Amino acid sequence: MSTGVGMSSCCLSGKVQDGKPTGNVRTIGGLETYVAEPESNSTAQSIIFLVDIFGWTFPNVRLLADSYAKEGFTAYIPDVHNGDSLPIDFLQDVEPPLPERESLSLTAKAASTAKVGATLGPWLVKHREAVSKPIIDGFIREVKKIPGTDKVGTIGFCWGGRYSILSAHSLDPSLAIDAAYACHPSLVAIPADFDPISRPVSFALGDKDSLLGEKEIGQIKDIMEKKKSEDGVQSEIVVYEDQVHGFALRGDWSSEKDKKAMDDAQKQGIEWFKKHLATPKAG
Repeated sequence: MSTGVGMSSCCLSGKVQDGKPTGNVRTIGGLETYVAEPESNSTAQSIIFLVDIFGWTFPNVRLLADSYAKEGFTAYIPDVHNGDSLPIDFLQDVEPPLPERESLSLTAKAASTAKVGATLGPWLVKHREAVSKPIIDGFIREVKKIPGTDKVGTIGFCWGGRYSILSAHSLDPSLAIDAAYACHPSLVAIPADFDPISRPVSFALGDKDSLLGEKEIGQIKDIMEKKKSEDGVQSEIVVYEDQVHGFALRGDWSSEKDKKAMDDAQKQGIEWFKKHLATPKAG
């Protein structure tokens, strides 16, 4: 069983949040990086945010990193696309929110699909795994070297969700993370990307995600349940009702249901990392 789950126009949907990020920008391992720090300035529990195709300057991901910092984590958002993320205006121009998308004519949908293909195809080739994974691995190594860093986790969204899963494979001490959280990952291969998982992983998935349907979610559940029973690998899979691809980062804040799903996904990640990045107390 080997299922490749790709990327589609829904990777480009969603809303841009209001608010002003409060972190700062530094260069870490040669990458420009947004850093959100807790009041304690402790790096003991650090989280690396692996972005979607809209990149590290997208306001939503920076505001989310700020929220994690308020919970005691140091959050890093590296520019793993090296300045080549897709423009944020694609959120509305290329793929409108779900209610609008469903009301589009067949002609409008065909035009949108063609534009998405022309945009995403070349971008995905340029940022394929052979190029992107070494960049991400290098950044993980650099964060693990930062003084005071004890435990490191990764959180990924859409394109970055798969790399969060891949980061949970490594047993190399210089690369090994302590926990991962993947929100609506795209481009995943089932079972190839899941069988090698050796670290605790949490998943936030939407039941209206066109990239991970009921069948694929069932396959992932079966794999992770087997890994828990045979290898003791901890995991959790939370499926959010009526949520589309991208909901945890790009949901509609004006919708009470979508806002609650985003809040719950944030809480899911924070609780997961508080459990798995906790540092042992002396004595």
